[in-house]
Amino acid sequence: MTRDPRLEQAMRDDLGALPGLSEKPMFGGLCFLAHGNMICAARQGRAMYRVGKPRHANALTIPGTAPMIHGGQEKPGYVWLRNPQLSDDATRARLTGWALDCVRDLPPKE
Repeated sequence: MTRDPRLEQAMRDDLGALPGLSEKPMFGGLCFLAHGNMICAARQGRAMYRVGKPRHANALTIPGTAPMIHGGQEKPGYVWLRNPQLSDDATRARLTGWALDCVRDLPPKE
């Protein structure tokens, strides 16, 4: 899967100057982490957000979202956002906010 530098930069901008923010190439894309905890990831034509189980159903009502399927099973708490909604700043901001809420209280990973 090809990486998408434009989407990666948009997601960096969405996250802002977050303490403990790091980036790691993963899953054929670029993953954004807070103190080692996955927040979101960018891949060509789509982005993954860790919205958490409590917000999973709400996230799936947003146009352009789909459940994350890994190994043939849905991963509750994670959603994909696909084109053309990737260019909608408000949608990305909403999902980014939920993802940050999800990881805010997680202990740092070493």
